[in-house]
Amino acid sequence: MVERIQEKIDEIEKYLAELGEIIPESYEEYIKNFEKKAACERYCEKIIEAVVDLAFLVIKEKKLRIPEDDSETFDILAEERIINEALAKKLKEAKGMRNIIAHEYGKIDNEVVFHAITEEVENDLTGFLEKIKKFLC
Repeated sequence: MVERIQEKIDEIEKYLAELGEIIPESYEEYIKNFEKKAACERYCEKIIEAVVDLAFLVIKEKKLRIPEDDSETFDILAEERIINEALAKKLKEAKGMRNIIAHEYGKIDNEVVFHAITEEVENDLTGFLEKIKKFLC
C-alpha cells in the first residue's frame, strides 16, 4: 500500500510540474488561448482526482474511518491531524472546483480557476504532499 501511495504522490508531482510549464503569464492570455485554458482545466481535474485518490489510500493504509463522500476524506485527515483544518477546507474547495470543471455544473468562473492555478494549487498541494510524506514516515 505504501508503494501505491508513493506512486500517487509521484503522479501528483508530475502533473503539478506539467501544469507549471503551460500556465499562461497573464489572465488575459489565459482567456485568449483556448488550448492552454482547456489544458490547465484538465490538469486541475487530474490533479484533484489524484489528491482524492491519495487521501483514500492514506485512510485505507492507516485504517481510519471510511468517508461517506470524497470531500469527507479531507475532514478525516484533519481529524487525525494529518493535515490542518485550513488545508482541509482548501482541498474541499478544490474538489468542488474540479466538479464544476469536469461536470460543467453551472458556469466556470475563469478568474477563480486562473487564480487557483497561479496562486494556490502548487502551494496547497505541495504542503499536502509534504504532510502526507511526513505522516507516512
